[in-house]
Amino acid sequence: MKINQVEQAVGITRKNIRFYEEQGLLHPSRNPVNGYRDYTDSDVSLLLKIRLLRRLSVPIEEIRQLRENRLSLTDCMQRHIIHLNHEKQNLSLIQEMCEEIGSADTPFDSLPAADYLEKMRQLEEGGTRFMDIEKEDQRKRKYGAVIGAMIMILLMGFMIALFLWGNTVDPIPTGIFLFFLAIPVIVIVCIVVALCQRFREIEGGEEHEAVKY
Repeated sequence: MKINQVEQAVGITRKNIRFYEEQGLLHPSRNPVNGYRDYTDSDVSLLLKIRLLRRLSVPIEEIRQLRENRLSLTDCMQRHIIHLNHEKQNLSLIQEMCEEIGSADTPFDSLPAADYLEKMRQLEEGGTRFMDIEKEDQRKRKYGAVIGAMIMILLMGFMIALFLWGNTVDPIPTGIFLFFLAIPVIVIVCIVVALCQRFREIEGGEEHEAVKY
């Protein structure tokens, strides 16, 4: 089965499908003739389960644990119910604060922001979350991407330093030297471009779209 057929059968985009593959939740076989992914009915059934759980806001990590039989579906749902109840309490407190601000009928210029921020701080100490969780998740993924990119850039920088040192010990023709020096420089540029693309994906591409399913 081709990916466009899977898109129609499951009701999600190929970006989502690729994302779930990257996350290790889906492992389609490869067509031995052309090397293309060959999806089966079992893959479609799995994607439907994943879509259902994502629509219920079950985290990717818990779905991974379900796939690896490290978590039962019953325990997963019970854990998620506890989380949803906690979120419901958070939303109730946030709603109360919004109602309080709205009922005060205070002009924007006179809004006592410091007082409300202090109240929010006290509520957060009690477990209420006001932060944008999605943004926090994006920050963590960006941090991981930057770490990986920095490791590769440092490796390429070491190679450049090695070339420069080697040329001082045993000089080689300028053309050859520049050719070999250009290789790690080009790799560094490609890493930076890939990192920028990764940031765009995290902020509004595959991963951002996948959280909707």
